Amino acid sequence: MSTFKAPKGTYDLIPPVSATYLAVREAIAAPLRRSGYGYVETPGFEDVNLFARGVGESTDIVTKEMYAFETKGGDRLALRPEGTASVLRAALEANLHKQGNLPVKLWYSGSYYRYERPQKGRYRHFSQVGAEAIGSEDPALDAELIILADEAYRSLGLRNFRILLNSLGDKECRPVYREALQDFLRGLDLDEDTLRRAEINPLRVLDDKRESVQKQLVGAPLLRDHLCDACKAYHEEVRSLITAAGVVFEDDDKLVRGLDYYTRTTFEFVHDGLGSQSAVGGGGRYDGLSEMIGGPALPSVGWALGVDRTVLALEAEGVELDLPSATSVFAVALGEEARRILFGKVTELRRAGIAADFSFGGKGLKGSMKDANRSGARLALVAGERDLAEGVVQLKDMESGEQRAVALDDLLDAVRAQLA
Repeated sequence: MSTFKAPKGTYDLIPPVSATYLAVREAIAAPLRRSGYGYVETPGFEDVNLFARGVGESTDIVTKEMYAFETKGGDRLALRPEGTASVLRAALEANLHKQGNLPVKLWYSGSYYRYERPQKGRYRHFSQVGAEAIGSEDPALDAELIILADEAYRSLGLRNFRILLNSLGDKECRPVYREALQDFLRGLDLDEDTLRRAEINPLRVLDDKRESVQKQLVGAPLLRDHLCDACKAYHEEVRSLITAAGVVFEDDDKLVRGLDYYTRTTFEFVHDGLGSQSAVGGGGRYDGLSEMIGGPALPSVGWALGVDRTVLALEAEGVELDLPSATSVFAVALGEEARRILFGKVTELRRAGIAADFSFGGKGLKGSMKDANRSGARLALVAGERDLAEGVVQLKDMESGEQRAVALDDLLDAVRAQLA
């Protein structure tokens, strides 16, 4: 038993479960790669003000959940609680927006950190795959990202998820709605913290999950009734493009998401099989974020999908991914000369692109064959002194049990043929 354990609210990814997580990440990334998105990777920590400005000082993420600390040099840093602000900062720092070909289309995968009360589907360390399209105000981009996320989930075999869609307006029409919503909220029986939040960003109150608050929000003014003509037209175009692509969605007038930077399009992917932590991903348009963090005007849109919750959604639907075996061939050597020769053959197989492993530790035949079974290999290579004297190795099919002698010089071709 180790003296140390993973910190509270975190987890270790170990085989065989880790293979499922890798497959989910790859499935989410695959449609993005096919659509012109390039990979970006940012540090695990950033200047704390990047998130305070971008995510929003009134959000729970910044006020309650962010891991912030001071370095020995006096810098105030924070472990990244989300990916968009970091990716946009990296794009601005590298001047990607000045190289033409807008929008800059980027995707990323990594770990994120929030100090929360741990429960199933909500961890202090979690994994996401995200995508950002930076520098273009086009409803087709919003639609593209929603369609790509839908495609990723369906490629995994998920069916019981829903897409919620809303528009948060822009700087022209949201102030009018903000004032109307604040007037409504001031008349409710809310605690001091919630009232203070209502004065800073009243839309945050709509995102309050407490039943006592949600009951009072019945009859609250709706943003759709305050959208300007431009925002209405933009939203209708997004809806039209998604519908034409055969993607089903639900309009949700109260959907605001948990970050302050969203404008116009906002969306969320939810799965009803996950209980209270039903959101598996989401995103939206953030046309003013670049200016918030000191950059030029760069209208942008993006999303992040939770790998952890996607795996839980797969479990809830009983979906088992068809994962390739980590090992196709397992070599069992009997005797020192056989160990030397078969180790060379394993190296040869690997260089030819065949997943191969070796029985290490000098185990006997029985123990080594148990290792071969546990590896999931389709074929086993077995050789002793008599086999080597005849210039052959025994090739055993682990599924049928059939075994035949193959000349050492012909081994690669024989393995390829039997695995085909």
